[in-house]
Amino acid sequence: MAVQHSGRERRFPTSAGVLLGLGLGGFFDGIVFHQILQWHHMVTSAGHPADSLDNLKYNTLLDGLFHAGTYIFVVLGLALLWRTAHVAHLWWSGRMLAGSLLMGFGFFNLIEGLVDHQLLGLHHVNETVSRDQWIYWDLGFLAWGALMVPGGWALLRAGRGLTPVTVDQDGPDGARGP
Repeated sequence: MAVQHSGRERRFPTSAGVLLGLGLGGFFDGIVFHQILQWHHMVTSAGHPADSLDNLKYNTLLDGLFHAGTYIFVVLGLALLWRTAHVAHLWWSGRMLAGSLLMGFGFFNLIEGLVDHQLLGLHHVNETVSRDQWIYWDLGFLAWGALMVPGGWALLRAGRGLTPVTVDQDGPDGARGP
């Protein structure tokens, strides 16, 4: 449902949540899988296994560039969210943000899993297990992403049902608007 304010339609910026989810999904992947668990790095399956200092340095550089890209997604998502929310006093259900974040996180897993893991073979989710088990970890990663997208969509839709069509100057909680 759209929120009306000052004669203008004010919709929840779903694209902001999706961008934030893409960025958070990338941060999760890079921090948990690359750094904490050290299951893989950006190009460990593309001829640069982390078995020498030079290869580890190269992978660390690429991991950093990957994190810079996910950082850009988060900054863009925050900018869109701020721009929309800053214009007028708005109230949205938190389910809309959670749902769009889940969708973005799921899109990250699906895109990264299909492109980097399967099509390009740059790395795989868990390269610490035997090579014949890599596909199971990769498929689990894709399934996780595939579940987050419709789950996020359902949350987003449920949140739209909880979001008022109009917001008066005082807002839904009585707080004075801008």
